[in-house]
Amino acid sequence: MAPLPKLAVFDLDYTLWPFWVDTHVDPPFHKSSDGTVRDRQGRTIRLYPEVPEVLDRFRGLGVPMAAASRTGEIEGANQLLELFDLARYFVQREIYPGSKVTHFERLQQKTGVPFSQMIFFDDEKRNIVDVSKLGVTCIHVQNGMSLQVLTQGLETFAKAHAG
Repeated sequence: MAPLPKLAVFDLDYTLWPFWVDTHVDPPFHKSSDGTVRDRQGRTIRLYPEVPEVLDRFRGLGVPMAAASRTGEIEGANQLLELFDLARYFVQREIYPGSKVTHFERLQQKTGVPFSQMIFFDDEKRNIVDVSKLGVTCIHVQNGMSLQVLTQGLETFAKAHAG
């Protein structure tokens, strides 16, 4: 059995959803009677299509998950996690501006999981570069989180931890 990470961490903007929550959409958000999530302008807001499956897959593997985002729109990001019913997946949320290194240091303190046992999915190269230096397995997400990216990420993690 391939080694699994002890914590999977996800960026939000352009990783779980296809926009920047602080510039491309207009909080506050709400859920319509038909279950659609909309912003203040009434625009429909969606996740990347496979995100719920990805999170279910990690949960099925018994890997706890966390969210780490540098957005300034803290309330909006948390609101979307609630409305999309994703908040239940995350044991920790580090959502505030600043370096992702800070987010990871706090995740490490709160969960007790060493950096070497974490996997991180993010669309921004600079975050990947910064967080890699901590010893976290970082996966660059190019077109949103998908089952294919999940599989590649777990293979990368397993290779890095093969005896």
